[in-house]
Amino acid sequence: MPMPGADDSANTSAERVVAKKVRRPFWQELPFLVVIAAVIAAVIVNLVGRPYLIPSESMEPTLHGCAGCTGDRIFVEKLSYYFGDPRPGDVVVFMGPTDSWNKGYSSPRSSNPVIRPVEDFFSFFGLAPPDENDLVKRVIAVGGQTVQCCDPQGRVIVDGKALDEPYARYTVPYRPGLSYRSSNGSGREFDPVRVPEGYLWVMGDNRNHSSDSRAHASDEFRGTVPVSDVRGRAVFKIWPPSRIGPVRSSRN
Repeated sequence: MPMPGADDSANTSAERVVAKKVRRPFWQELPFLVVIAAVIAAVIVNLVGRPYLIPSESMEPTLHGCAGCTGDRIFVEKLSYYFGDPRPGDVVVFMGPTDSWNKGYSSPRSSNPVIRPVEDFFSFFGLAPPDENDLVKRVIAVGGQTVQCCDPQGRVIVDGKALDEPYARYTVPYRPGLSYRSSNGSGREFDPVRVPEGYLWVMGDNRNHSSDSRAHASDEFRGTVPVSDVRGRAVFKIWPPSRIGPVRSSRN
């Protein structure tokens, strides 16, 4: 004699259909994969970091670059500055804050009204260069500090203390009394500048071949750069293979 409910259980089992998973062709899944990849790229570029190309020699020997050559490509991370401000010794990428910094700059993007919107769109995903004059320098002093040059050995002084800068390159010997601005960069000396809160004093490592805070001391910010214009911290050289490695800073 069948147990009560046995027929119902058997019927239920018989009616149960095991659906077989149908695998879609790759071409049908491709648009979805492209969208996912684009979203991930946008998050990384806009929140985590992005690569930049070094266009000039102002950061030699730390970062290699020159007109017409293959410059270093660096990865610039943004996460550090969500939780704190740049520190002395950091190598930062920033947008030129005033007209004096941006003199002679021209956008790398096309002026063609059809191509330009396409480049603007791809820039959001890190596939086109930013439409701004991005510069790379080393932070020498931060808000509240006073910076000047030089001590008797030709070293930069911050808050009365001479800096030990093994990364700095000088191609011209120190000549006391010769200012940076009056000598087109061959001199070292500049007057004391007290950096306002929320600003940075920045200099290139290639000291005699860098247009940096020293060259813009007469502008509205006295050569300093607003922290709000900083795009991130250079942390790693990703290209070419012979130069892959960390970017030297006070943190490493």
